Amino acid sequence: MKQKIQYFPITSFAVIMGLTGLSIVFGKFYHLQWLPRIFYDISIFTVLALFLGFSVLYSLKLAWFPNEVKTDFTHRIRINFFSAISISLLLLSIAYSTYYPMLSVPLWWAGLILHTVFMFKTISFWIQHNFEIQHFNPAWFIPVVGNILIPVSGVDFAPVMVSYFYFTVGFFFWIILFTIFLYRAIFHVQLPEKFIPTFFILLAPPAVGFIAYLRITGSWDSFSVFLLLIAYFFVALLAVMYKSFTRLKFFMSWWAFTFPLAAITIASSVAYQVTQYPFFKFIAWLLLFVAITATSLVAWHTFKYMRKGEICIKED
Repeated sequence: MKQKIQYFPITSFAVIMGLTGLSIVFGKFYHLQWLPRIFYDISIFTVLALFLGFSVLYSLKLAWFPNEVKTDFTHRIRINFFSAISISLLLLSIAYSTYYPMLSVPLWWAGLILHTVFMFKTISFWIQHNFEIQHFNPAWFIPVVGNILIPVSGVDFAPVMVSYFYFTVGFFFWIILFTIFLYRAIFHVQLPEKFIPTFFILLAPPAVGFIAYLRITGSWDSFSVFLLLIAYFFVALLAVMYKSFTRLKFFMSWWAFTFPLAAITIASSVAYQVTQYPFFKFIAWLLLFVAITATSLVAWHTFKYMRKGEICIKED
């Protein structure tokens, strides 16, 4: 057991991101009277219990094996996943915002503070170390573009300029990092198989950005439509590239499929709520089916590999 904790992966918090995203979808569909409340109830407590469990396990790793945590935090790829902890807190805040607002507030503040620390630490790490273009992958979006998530609950818990600040920083880095990603994907060797699922992270910034922009401004305008349609473009692009995602060997990075699919599903339901266009309702239901299928498939493979003892092992 102790050896398993020694190699408990920081990437495990991507599981929380994916499952909490799906819980938010169930909550949104319940409030639109599209689904019964039972899905929302079960999922929202399940993800909170998992988050607490993962937090305890990683805290034990920090207490018992601080050098392993230091290795994670100085690793060129794994450092980006520390922000998955703070994003999980922010997502839990969103999930509980209508269910139990008194819990949502401290979750958001904890997520905000922790994410700010991880963001500056990660950007400092990037600047202070030498990187080659092959080191880049979409996981780099998590620490900085994840800022776009903060206004979704933040408009209710802090002055609006706080939400504008994090939205602006996230949007700015989205443009920069997407440019680097496109350059890396087209002009250099393909991503290793382990990181192919992270292509789905490209869905999240415009989808979450659309929701955050509506929360800040309350305006269905040209910019909000731009963000939503860019998100749909990436859905179509990834659908065309489906052969790249079949027959992949399982890695924990498969959880990168889950949260972005939940994010675009939520964005579609919000678009329907604002416009009442039946098209957005159809897309929301279609994407919900895809999100549930993807999450179930990834969860099944995760359990299978856990039983085989192939999850908490030493990584390269």
